[in-house]
Amino acid sequence: MITKFVTMGEKIVLVGGGLAGSLMSIYLAKRGYEVHLYERRDDMRTGQYQGGRSINLALSTRGITALEKVGLVDEILSISIPMYGRMMHSVSGDLNYQAYGRDDQAIYSVSRGELNIKLLQLADKYSNIHMYFNQKCVNMNLDENIATFENENGEKYDVKGDVFLATDGAFSALRDAMIRNPRHDFSQDYQSHGYKELEIVPGPNSTFQMEEKALHIWPRSSFMMIALPNPGGNFTCTLFLPYEGEVSFEHLNNDEEVMEFFQTYFPDSISMMPKLLEDFRNNPIGHLSTMRTYPWVKNRSALMGDAAHAIVPFYGQGMNCSFEDCVILDQCIEEIGGDWNNILKEYQKSRKPNADAIADLAIQNFVEMRDLVGLPDFLHKKSIEKKLVDALPGEYRTQYERVTFSNDPYREALLAGEKNDEFIQHIIDNDLEEKINDKTFAKSLVEKWFG
Repeated sequence: MITKFVTMGEKIVLVGGGLAGSLMSIYLAKRGYEVHLYERRDDMRTGQYQGGRSINLALSTRGITALEKVGLVDEILSISIPMYGRMMHSVSGDLNYQAYGRDDQAIYSVSRGELNIKLLQLADKYSNIHMYFNQKCVNMNLDENIATFENENGEKYDVKGDVFLATDGAFSALRDAMIRNPRHDFSQDYQSHGYKELEIVPGPNSTFQMEEKALHIWPRSSFMMIALPNPGGNFTCTLFLPYEGEVSFEHLNNDEEVMEFFQTYFPDSISMMPKLLEDFRNNPIGHLSTMRTYPWVKNRSALMGDAAHAIVPFYGQGMNCSFEDCVILDQCIEEIGGDWNNILKEYQKSRKPNADAIADLAIQNFVEMRDLVGLPDFLHKKSIEKKLVDALPGEYRTQYERVTFSNDPYREALLAGEKNDEFIQHIIDNDLEEKINDKTFAKSLVEKWFG
């Protein structure tokens, strides 16, 4: 919990009231700052909000750590569903379960909208948080720290602040101002795949039609479908498919083509998706991109969350990474005090390498989920890792455990994963798989390899 308070008198302006913005506003308010949060969309708490994505989010250790610091974790976990592993569906309907880690380790399926509402409700309890909705940032003067907003009536006005934090997502207005400066790097790399949201409906009496404590994957080499459980018994499904090619969205233009596609590749899902054709017609194709930018800081303005590091969703770390931004920035305030120039400098130094690492990991995991999870060689390697994890808990850790079930820096997890791959291959190449059933031998081998 945050215990140190400051009353420096600075006015902190957050541009964006989504997940990262609402959480960061609470961190700042608890430290005594005057916080002004501007959001371009409706207030989600009114029930009038219609925009945004409905993809479920996978809450894991980093996000849980962030929510613990504001006392919200128990309430969020109560509206979440634990997922202890992946359930792979073959074309023939055979199931293969793969645990994420130890038996007690799970990630949590949670609704983006419900989580955001809970954060806004908590923020509203602080008298030093002032929230403004339907206010779109249309310009940012980084030299003067003045933002121009446009309200729902089309009226424009300026807001001056001591510190600006951009939590306004992948298409950030504040970042747009930053990249216009000389020597500012920015890249936006789109995947060749898009996605479409679908639904597996509940069974009788809101029962689950599939195992509810798992993330379901239908891996099909160059494409896949996933499903995350909801408390109401339904599953939020997402089809990831190339835009173009022999098997792609460009060839799914009518009900007959869609039904033939699902009968060919996902036959076991059809009976659970009575609204399949309706959902496919009505739900748009979403786009997947990775955005990298540097620097994140200009004057006393800084980028956070997707504004700094939009990533693809295949490691389930987009929200968790954004929440960790809030934790690290808060730690910088704790350690440095009220010197915002140094606070933002240290925040950027800490987060940029780790944001780049999780962006790389997310793309790698897409290939794993799409192409590898059903292959015998991959499953063999995972079975060896599971033996080591069970025999040496805490001593041998997979890359997935480091990313998902710890607060280790993402950069360290990326490098550790590469070494783990070499280690598992060493076991296979030297016929050591049976020997690692001996805990003493396994421990000695791990210590020798990893030092």
